[in-house]
Amino acid sequence: MIALGSGILMGLTVAPVNAWFLAWFALAPLWILIIKNEKLKIRNDRENPLFLIFNSQFLIGVAWGIGDHGIALSWITGIHPMTWMGVPWLASLGIALFCWIFITLWGAALVAIWATCFSWIVSREGRRDVLNSPLTRVLVGTALWCGLETLWSAGPLWWSSLSYTQSPHNLLILHLSQLSGSSAVTAAIVAVNGLIAEAWINRQEVKYTKNSSRPLCPLWFVYLGSATALLISLHLIGFSLYTRPLTQPPQAALQVGIIQGNIPNQIKLYPEGLRRAIAGYTSGYLTLVDKGVDAVLTPEGALPFFQRDIMRGSLVAAVREKGVVAWIGGFGEKGRSYTNSLFTVTGDGNIFSRYDKSKLVPIGEYVPFEEFLGGIISRLSPLDEHQVPGSPNQVFDTPFGRAIVGICYESAFSDLFRRQAAAGGQFILSASNDAHYSASMPAQHHAQDIMRAIETDRWAVRATNTGYSAFVDPHGRTLWISGHNTYEIHAETIYRRQTQTLYVRWGDWLTPLLLIFAGGIWLVNLRR
Repeated sequence: MIALGSGILMGLTVAPVNAWFLAWFALAPLWILIIKNEKLKIRNDRENPLFLIFNSQFLIGVAWGIGDHGIALSWITGIHPMTWMGVPWLASLGIALFCWIFITLWGAALVAIWATCFSWIVSREGRRDVLNSPLTRVLVGTALWCGLETLWSAGPLWWSSLSYTQSPHNLLILHLSQLSGSSAVTAAIVAVNGLIAEAWINRQEVKYTKNSSRPLCPLWFVYLGSATALLISLHLIGFSLYTRPLTQPPQAALQVGIIQGNIPNQIKLYPEGLRRAIAGYTSGYLTLVDKGVDAVLTPEGALPFFQRDIMRGSLVAAVREKGVVAWIGGFGEKGRSYTNSLFTVTGDGNIFSRYDKSKLVPIGEYVPFEEFLGGIISRLSPLDEHQVPGSPNQVFDTPFGRAIVGICYESAFSDLFRRQAAAGGQFILSASNDAHYSASMPAQHHAQDIMRAIETDRWAVRATNTGYSAFVDPHGRTLWISGHNTYEIHAETIYRRQTQTLYVRWGDWLTPLLLIFAGGIWLVNLRR
């Protein structure tokens, strides 16, 4: 129950609760349980088989992960009901519950593996083992967590890094991501939690010791002081990065408008929704052009047509008439399949560039292990399963220079944005459709885009179907944000930038460095 409760506290750090400060101590109870659970510990009992650790610490990690991911990702149930897509009500409920349970357990698996590996490492040898030094445990625990997050983010299903618990409210600490990506923020959170946990463990040991001699400055006080000093110093580093002035030369200015069409998914693919989309995006474009914008961004799938039909529509006709660039979300064709795409349409009415979404949503946009699961999914849902991903190495050139593009789910994958920034991307265009969910999901999505803007030191323009659309500066400050479930148009001036943060140049160098240090300690220990 303690593990589950502390996991729930971590889950409350993100929208809708946004209690971000809980992240700095919500992991500590899990750490304490792993180190101090005497019934499950085998350090001094060589006769207990290794599977006892698996069956104990693993389950403690599962409980913590269920609490965290189950709360933070509960918005996934908002896909129910899908009766508007022809899915029966009970089948829709089953799909929603399956998705929630699956992604919760997928996230919990990361925590469970961390708990098992961490417990095994620190419990393998006797009490004089160098690996049982509290400071060494902090290093090992932090390296393991960062390594597992890196592994998970390389897969198809990823959303809840510990780092995003600090977005959008703690912009100072998020600036550490300019040094080594989100892993720098994750490492900070794990390390502070580990020091707090080690202080509590040592305090309990001192409390129950029979030795009457007590040091003037007990170790638990040193560990707690170290946690406090680390927390403050990391925020000071973040503050120094946050307060750097933004160079904004007039020649780099670009006035961009966004249109939030507010077309509910229930009608989006039917005649009423199609008419509203065509009318709303065309009139919004004309209004923004009259305000003097240089370009207009529409959301993911703003016009749910294939490319050939989009080019015959009224929005492209308006682009030809006014001569102002539009970035239009729609569907591209790729053989007999289709892509979720963003098109640059220039004043001559032609497509200048195209970006195809490369990170597709499992189950929602494609069927993983289709040869095994395809038949099951087909029986549950009539969804078309032939959407295909774009190339992972795309660039997106525009008449204003190269842009960084993320379509919906891609906002969670920092390396996708880093690669495009390193390839010359000067500003971020994020197009999304979060209409399936309650307001907490687009709020978390906006938090992800804030992190990508900070990491790459780029201005970001976020256009969504039903909210939240926004403009974000390179320090993560939201200059404007839309309402939810409203039709809105808005224009802001952004600036093209060619700077490269340490993260953009070197990628996530911190995680390998931590793993090398932890592995070095392991090798030294084996030799001893």
